[in-house]
Amino acid sequence: MTIILFSLLFFGVIFFSYKKYHRIYFNIKLGKDYSNPNPTSEKLKNMALIALGQKKMFSRPISAIFHFFIYVAFVFTQLELLEILLDGFTGSHRMIGHALLDYCPAIYSTLINLIEILSLLALIATFIFLSRRNLLKLPRLNMDELKGWPMKDANIILIGEILLVFGIFLMNSAESAWLINSNGTGYHFILSSVFALLFTSFSADALQMLSQLGWWLHLIGIFGFILYLPYSKHLHILLAFPNAYLTNPNAKGQINYMPEIYNEIKSMMGEAVEASDPNAIPKFGARDITDLSQKNLLDAYACTECGRCTSACPANQTGKKLSPRKIMMDTRDRMEEVGRLMEVNNNEWKDDGKSLLHNYISVEELRGCTTCNACVEECPVNISPLDIIVQLRRNLIMEESNSPQEWNGMFGNIENNGAPWKFAQSERANWVNS
Repeated sequence: MTIILFSLLFFGVIFFSYKKYHRIYFNIKLGKDYSNPNPTSEKLKNMALIALGQKKMFSRPISAIFHFFIYVAFVFTQLELLEILLDGFTGSHRMIGHALLDYCPAIYSTLINLIEILSLLALIATFIFLSRRNLLKLPRLNMDELKGWPMKDANIILIGEILLVFGIFLMNSAESAWLINSNGTGYHFILSSVFALLFTSFSADALQMLSQLGWWLHLIGIFGFILYLPYSKHLHILLAFPNAYLTNPNAKGQINYMPEIYNEIKSMMGEAVEASDPNAIPKFGARDITDLSQKNLLDAYACTECGRCTSACPANQTGKKLSPRKIMMDTRDRMEEVGRLMEVNNNEWKDDGKSLLHNYISVEELRGCTTCNACVEECPVNISPLDIIVQLRRNLIMEESNSPQEWNGMFGNIENNGAPWKFAQSERANWVNS
């Protein structure tokens, strides 16, 4: 019966989750092709340091340490999950543990003890994170863009982590209590042996039932997490790795040129340019998600909503409407909306009269950006809200001629005089003679 129930759950999770994960992949592919000229060794280095090593998290050491507890516990718990999966398919119990029992039981006990210690630290960190959001109400975790679903999403995941840890300790403690009552030999789990004292008055059948309950609780928690993940900001657990791998190799602050303008300038200077379709209408900047690159869209899905970018943004600090975190969340929301519309139209796009610019991200937000790169520097997974902001602003100015009057005067001076000022270039050094 265990094998049958487990198999139904396992393949059911694969069946129901595949469609959503595939839709996310499809949504990212809606963007323009993105190429990264970095050598593979540099890409792997970025992935190892940023995604796996959590390097940029430690710019804020206190929260980084607690996040590290959860992260490392998550990684090591996958080893126990592997055993749970093997047990589920075979109907056995602690298949890996029994295989090691006759040869080197200390290895298995040490591994489970390590998982338990990390799980306890993760549990402490989880309660601290819940308190920061709901009791202490840390400002960057209680901003307007997090009201509603984003706040619920964060709490759901944290409560889910508590249930996962509870399942592990319930399974191990019930088994340890049975060993204590029967004076049996087996594995010695340090923490579970302490918690087992709560269950030593239970019968052997009750302890077996509790152990099975803990096993199923942990398993269902994992399967539920897999199903829930594509709807959650915690998708960054998976996407942080390709996102770090594809990190833009350009120096921070470098803004990419627009090929249409670059080729026009080269042509004006008599340089050869690649032939282009004369009937094609050039498009400047980005108005909707299909105008952004696939890396921009991957950034949106990889966003952790931690708010470090917004808390470091000088425009936001001075009361401007701009929030780099909201830029990423809006991009993801628009991408999800477009994906749903295309799904019901057999993956064909039918204009819904909306766009990322104006309907999701306002002109006021875009004009608040100083392009200082503070958001890019702060992001723990190498996301660049600035790149999206710059592309949307380009569309505003070059497609809609939507810019403040002061900017228009500067643009006119640059066009006519080659400088932001009203006087000619030949007069620029006259102040030296005064």
